[in-house]
Amino acid sequence: MLKVRQSLGESLVEAGMITADQLAKAQAEEKRTSHRLLKVLVKMNLVTEEDLVVFLSGKLGIPRIELANYLIDPAVIELVPESFARKHDLIPVLKIGNRLTCALVDPWNVFVLDELRIKTKLTIEPAVATGAEIKKAIEEHYGAKETMEELLRSIGDEKPGLETGGDETDPRKLEGIVKEPAVIKLVNLIILQAVKQGASDIHLEPEEDRLKIRFRVDGMMHEVPSPPNHLKSAVVSRIKILANLNIAERRLPQDGRFSLKIESREIDIRVSAMPTIYGENVVLRLLDPSSALLSLSQIGFPREILEKYGTLIRRPYGIILVTGPTGSGKTTTLYASLDKINSVEKNIITIEDPVEYRLSGIRQTQVNPKVNLTFANGLRSILRQDPDILMVGEIRDRDTCEIAIQAALTGHLVFSTLHTNDAAGAITRMIDMGAEPFLIASSVIGILAQRLVRKVCQDCRGKGCPKCLKTGYRGRIGIYELLIPDEKVRSLTVAKAGVDEIRKYVRSTGMTTLKENGMHQAKAGVTTPEEVLRVTQEE
Repeated sequence: MLKVRQSLGESLVEAGMITADQLAKAQAEEKRTSHRLLKVLVKMNLVTEEDLVVFLSGKLGIPRIELANYLIDPAVIELVPESFARKHDLIPVLKIGNRLTCALVDPWNVFVLDELRIKTKLTIEPAVATGAEIKKAIEEHYGAKETMEELLRSIGDEKPGLETGGDETDPRKLEGIVKEPAVIKLVNLIILQAVKQGASDIHLEPEEDRLKIRFRVDGMMHEVPSPPNHLKSAVVSRIKILANLNIAERRLPQDGRFSLKIESREIDIRVSAMPTIYGENVVLRLLDPSSALLSLSQIGFPREILEKYGTLIRRPYGIILVTGPTGSGKTTTLYASLDKINSVEKNIITIEDPVEYRLSGIRQTQVNPKVNLTFANGLRSILRQDPDILMVGEIRDRDTCEIAIQAALTGHLVFSTLHTNDAAGAITRMIDMGAEPFLIASSVIGILAQRLVRKVCQDCRGKGCPKCLKTGYRGRIGIYELLIPDEKVRSLTVAKAGVDEIRKYVRSTGMTTLKENGMHQAKAGVTTPEEVLRVTQEE
């Protein structure tokens, strides 16, 4: 509980924000209107709301919350009655354990804080926000439904300014529509539901008579209820505004980003808009930089591969490649590798697109094509930063490939990724990029190919339940194959042997393949044979 040792008015005078005479006039008005002093001071134009927020945050030692950046869980909103929130200009923001953070206009009011504690039976952690922010948040969040179905039913056939069949592409109309509470609540709930389900992506796909919404969960697409067709353009435009995209431009692809705070996490959201014949297709990639980093043992490495790979990443120089298609967990493996070898004795620098996790003690840089900060240019600059270990998000071209090779040959340990089907394919891919085969043979010390397979749901054991969205699977684990080049592989590389010849040789040496590792996981009951075949069918 806050300990208020002097009155709010006295503190404001002491801080030089108002004079004693102004305080006396404000107190007289407070007595006449029965309004709180803060509201009176703002109404009399003696101070601004923002000035008060800064003052209260510093004076009371509590955080200033920008509510526009928060997506509040409907379950948290329900903890405080709407009438109480409106009466006292406050809104609950997040709940962690038995602690409830509430944003208030007047956190100086200990009586309201006491009443909140009694009503919720929780410890109240106050924060401060402006009255305008809290009023807007109340309008947006109260009345929000627990599920998409309930919200869509509540919207029904309401058409907040947009009639079906009308001009749904008029930017002037859309600018008004996207501010409608129904649209704001719907977009908020779409994102919130996706985060709760552990989705990596949200797809908004326009069709002739509806906006189809799908979430990618554990690598698979799942459709969720669609909003009314008359809200199709409004929902897309709302997301474009959040991402600072031009809502009037629908002929060209656009990319943007924004961040939202959901509970105690800050979610980075990358937005891609692409024109189609029925409107703009929008994909949102959800990234949680603060999420717990998995260790190498947690991501599913078999013991024999873990031991070999653990030795490999402690080598002083060379290139270690992680290969697989998009969404196969390559970045997670790279981060786990860097985290394993990170120490105060090592200077580790990365160039990434994007930075998905923030690693303590490691310098991380994000590519920026707008200023010509590409993988290749970034890698050149990193080499002038006295690094011991480098991580390049992806080798996409000959330039990046050759710089990575030179870095490895001059005493640096280099981690990177390639898009190939298996470990053997990485060698021929680098040759196809134009790298010299003898330099590849001299620099590459290990290639790890991987896929992600869905795990059998632990709650229903594959039968299907609400927790696994009736799929029988919940969560994912990696399957791997590790190629450590020997003299024969290096000879085949220099001779520009085909991928089939290299693959045949490494399998003859006893290397465990992706499919074999996957079937071992299926035999252990972690996944299923069908799931392994789904991701290794090119084998």
